[in-house]
Amino acid sequence: MKTILSAALVLALCGLAGAQGEKADPVGTWKCEYEIGGQKRTSTLTIKKDGDKLAGTMSWPDQKDEKLKDVTLKDGTLTFSAVRKFMGNEIPIEYKLTIDGDKLKGKGAATFGGNKQEFDIEGKREKKDK
Repeated sequence: MKTILSAALVLALCGLAGAQGEKADPVGTWKCEYEIGGQKRTSTLTIKKDGDKLAGTMSWPDQKDEKLKDVTLKDGTLTFSAVRKFMGNEIPIEYKLTIDGDKLKGKGAATFGGNKQEFDIEGKREKKDK
């Protein structure tokens, strides 16, 4: 009985260690939600592999397929920037997101009128159709 319990414990610990060591994979389509000025908003983030680099787009309900700039993944943190075009203004937004399986969470920072405003953002990866 001790042998079975020991074996089960070793397998459980190995499984846990394996899960901890998984590399974050940002590739896919992410449905994101955030709040600015008390209003809930949505966006769609799409990340692809372009050779050995990452590339992608961000879409909002009124602006589609804005190309991302400086997309990098380091230690499970995805960073990039995008330009939000809104009411005749171009607003650069910098994102720093942590990926955990099929969820992401982090911050966006928009600079508008000389002021920087940060907001929390969360997202879930869309499941691929099989």
